[in-house]
This record gives sequence, C-alpha cells and structure tokens, in this order.
Amino acid sequence: MQTRLMIYDGPAAADSDVPRTGGVPLAPAGFDWPVCGSCCGDPLQFFAHLPVEDGVLSVFVCQNDPGACEFWAADGGANRVHVFPREGLRPVAVPATGLTLLPTASAIRTQVVTIDPEELEEDDEGTPDAYDLARSGWSREPGERFGKQREVLGSLGGAPSYLEEDRVPACPSCAGAMEFAAHLEEGIDARTAMNLGGQLGYVFVCLPCREGAFLTD
Repeated sequence: MQTRLMIYDGPAAADSDVPRTGGVPLAPAGFDWPVCGSCCGDPLQFFAHLPVEDGVLSVFVCQNDPGACEFWAADGGANRVHVFPREGLRPVAVPATGLTLLPTASAIRTQVVTIDPEELEEDDEGTPDAYDLARSGWSREPGERFGKQREVLGSLGGAPSYLEEDRVPACPSCAGAMEFAAHLEEGIDARTAMNLGGQLGYVFVCLPCREGAFLTD
C-alpha cells in the first residue's frame, strides 16, 4: 500500500511553478480571480498550486466570513478548483480587497510511504485507512525531519480518507463522479496554515471536462 504524501519543504517563491500552498496563482491570460458565490461575493483566498500529470490544480476557498460562507461544501459556491494546462501560465493580479492570500508561500515535496496493512491492527471500521497509515508511517521513517506529522500537508492521488461515497462530487459538465486528486491539511503553523475549520480538505477533478471541486470533512 503506497501513498504519496505532500510534505512541507520550507518557504517558496510566491510565483514559482512548483507544488506549494500560498503565494499567487498562476493561470492563463484572461483569468478572472474567483469570487464567493455563497453569501459574501468577495474574492476567494488562494490556497494551493498543485502541478499534476495533466495540468495544474489551483485551489481557492472563501475566508472572508468563516462559518457564514459554506466553504466546506463542494456545491456551496464558497470554493473553487480550477484545472489549467501546464503551458502559458502567468502570475495573476491580486484583488485589492478581500482575504486573498495566505501569509506566506510554502514549498511542497512528495514522499512515497509504503505500508503493509497486514502488519497493523484493523480499526473499528475494519480496513485501515491508507492516508492515516501513511501519515503515521512517515513519522517512523529514518531521517532528521521525520516524525513531525504537522509537516504533512496532504497527499496526491490514492483514495479519499474516510469519506462517504455519497459526498463524492459530480462533475457539473458531464454529471459523472469526479476523481479524487488530493488531500489538504491545514499546515504547520499560523503563518502557513490554510483555515479548514480543523478538518481535512479533499480536491476532486474531472480531467476530460477540466472541472474541479473542493470540500472538507
């Protein structure tokens, strides 16, 4: 059982084309900064730039009035996941108003963790969760930085952790079930943290339709 964890790797340039949280989004020419469609209508906060095999995932979440805007819901209008091609991306002009940026940009490196579930006891629900096992497995690896689970910023690919099947979003274009793309954790400290309400973030995509979705659980 292998999971590709995303690990905090220090500060990043705000406009770098590397996996990161924070900084400014990179997008094609003509891109308009998304606004909240839930209740406030203000610009969303840019959370993450995640290069993937078939493009770049750009994650935005409303932080203008936490608790009022339903940023945790995939269909609430208070978050957005854009799926961009890899070519022709440029830094986007930041709106003058609203909570649009995290305090700092954080680089992400990936770490593949291999766990043999037969060596571990099953939890109360039966089969151990792959993402939870990977986080605990990463803490047991040798090396100076290992053992700091707050530095785990999520994972790429695999299966969504402990998410009920009926919460998997449908693509707004083709109505098919979207594919899980990434987990997002809040971060290591207040300077770098994304406000997820203490929950785990889930990023989904429909690559053929170039659609994305976000929710927390």
